[in-house]
Amino acid sequence: MIGIIGAMEEEVSQLIEAMEEKEKVTCAGMDFYCGKLKDKEVVIVQSGIGKVNMALCTQILADRFDVKAVINTGVAGGLYKDIEIGDIVISKDAVQHVDATVFGYKVGEIPRMDTSYFEADKDLIELAKKTCDEVNPDIHSYVGRVVSGDQFISDNKKKHYLINEFDGYCAEMEGAAMAQAAHLNQIPFIILRAISDKADQEAAGSYEEFEKAAIKHIVRLVLGILDRM
Repeated sequence: MIGIIGAMEEEVSQLIEAMEEKEKVTCAGMDFYCGKLKDKEVVIVQSGIGKVNMALCTQILADRFDVKAVINTGVAGGLYKDIEIGDIVISKDAVQHVDATVFGYKVGEIPRMDTSYFEADKDLIELAKKTCDEVNPDIHSYVGRVVSGDQFISDNKKKHYLINEFDGYCAEMEGAAMAQAAHLNQIPFIILRAISDKADQEAAGSYEEFEKAAIKHIVRLVLGILDRM
């Protein structure tokens, strides 16, 4: 079974509507929809916003549903210089913008963890990139680093900090938490992010305007990946 997580209802509602033979299971206040999508056994869930919700949701997928892979779908703010609104970032890896430098750790390092940069599954990366180029020919897709933290990035100073410190391609609030939970459970994962804004002073307005278009591209990508698995 494949787990598909979106933080917001808008990111998963179209996928849930397209499911067949679906059954709802509620756990920790989250509705997990089990069924078939593109003839694949899937469980789709809205985690809620933020790293805690995402980590908890991923652990439930591992413990209760025994998923063999996890796809995290959604929108993000663009960081990489060539990325435009509507483009898609496919995770090479993911990191949280934590700061424990006062204890001698590097920026982004989680104290006492074996790693803080969680690598996405190489086969899923290759499949996602090829699929995106086929199903979304009107946009560009990039394989790069997803940077996560409990903060909506909407100023150039913070944006350039994330670029300079982490070489981030996009910024959002959940992906690296899912990546860490998947890593600890040894579950292959991929993070897919459609760019809804440029993480700058115009981000809030851009997000509202372009969110629906970004989600259209990401839904098309998820369905294309499942169709090709």
